Amino acid sequence: MKAPQLVQQPVSVTRKMSASLPRLRELAQAKGMKMHHLGAGYPHPEVSDPRGFIEHRARYFAHLEQTQGLNDPKLLPEYLRESYSYGDTLGPASTRRAFATVYGGDLGFALKPESLVPTVGATGGISLSLAVFERAGQPLAYITDAPTYAGFLARAELNQQARIYSVEMDDEGAQPAALRDRIRQARADGRFVPFYYTVPDGHNPAGFSFSARRRQQIVDVLREEGVLILEDAPYLYISYSDPAERPPTFAALAPEQTVHLFTGSKIGFPGPRIGYLYSEAVLELGPDATVPFTSLVLTEASGDLLFPNPEAYLGFEALLHQDDLTLRKTLWDVAEEKLCVYRENRTIMLEGLEQGLGAHRDRFTWTQPEAGFFTVFKVLDGSLVTDEAFVNRLATEYGVVAIPMADFYPPDARARNAAVGQNELRLSFCFNESLGEQRRRDLAEGVAAFCAAILQEAPRPT
Repeated sequence: MKAPQLVQQPVSVTRKMSASLPRLRELAQAKGMKMHHLGAGYPHPEVSDPRGFIEHRARYFAHLEQTQGLNDPKLLPEYLRESYSYGDTLGPASTRRAFATVYGGDLGFALKPESLVPTVGATGGISLSLAVFERAGQPLAYITDAPTYAGFLARAELNQQARIYSVEMDDEGAQPAALRDRIRQARADGRFVPFYYTVPDGHNPAGFSFSARRRQQIVDVLREEGVLILEDAPYLYISYSDPAERPPTFAALAPEQTVHLFTGSKIGFPGPRIGYLYSEAVLELGPDATVPFTSLVLTEASGDLLFPNPEAYLGFEALLHQDDLTLRKTLWDVAEEKLCVYRENRTIMLEGLEQGLGAHRDRFTWTQPEAGFFTVFKVLDGSLVTDEAFVNRLATEYGVVAIPMADFYPPDARARNAAVGQNELRLSFCFNESLGEQRRRDLAEGVAAFCAAILQEAPRPT
């Protein structure tokens, strides 16, 4: 069957690496090498053991049955009926109310439960947000960072009516002047600019967080230009900063300007794919017509998702309650159970890089992540090209898996500079396949193997 005007989109860099990993592992094992995972951005198995959660959820469900006051044991408890029935596209109302209270407290402003739309993780929120603007069929411009999240690129590039305009970053975040320039250039090109997409906390893949000062500057630019912020916040709770030093979210700074995406994959468990989109933005449809952004998203969700999994959301509701089944005041105590592992891993990664390559700071540098799972390693002296051939050699010759950065840069960034990202690697410290002390040893060995490989593969230029 001929499919006219359809374009095969490139596979994302992370998908390519995960698909090639079994082959690379076989090649490394054939040489008697251990495979070190410095590429995958997966939650660590040590913090995603579901057994305690399953027990807690069962106690919470029993609590629901008791509080519903059913006297006839033959009657089906309401929570059980709701868990296995079709439901509202907005998901269980009790979960939205509980989440709005707890998450709103952590963000520092009152969330409106009716403005929360369930999504299939944060990636589902990206897809729904793009779909709202794609419906009109007009030429679009998606503004994002250079580099940016591979999942956003994969979804955005599906729309043949859209073009990505990327913004250079410095060590505080996206550069405000470049942001304004890209918006105005896109409009001059005849494109509608709906939003600027970013991951400001623990940026994936850039490996740092935006400063509070830069966030306010970005809000000021976008408010003046009439452009929304699509704020992806998967690593909000994976923070290594002191509480007093954590910068505010865009949603807290400008809820009327922001579409905020939450995912339970990092704070809870990745499998259930729990997510929420929140926004107080109102869009103008004409001279005298306005509509809440969430109303348009809900229309898209009704056609796409229709019925969120109520059992999964009620399970998430259980996570929002403490052991005594009272509502939590914060999710930071849940996060701390994860952070004890990730904080330790981060220290092992950064200390290992310093020990192995700190004497060569004139040649190599790496980011100091204040949130998230990644640091970006950069070769400064031109002695190494970090392309796909290199990362394959890194895996098969040294047993180290890392992700090349070049494909995280949108096409226009690569057009401005063909070599952009070609001296960078994304290193992940979140995942390996071992636990406890063995996890620590394996990660330290992996970082040491990486440092040795870099010194071998990147001889000092003469």
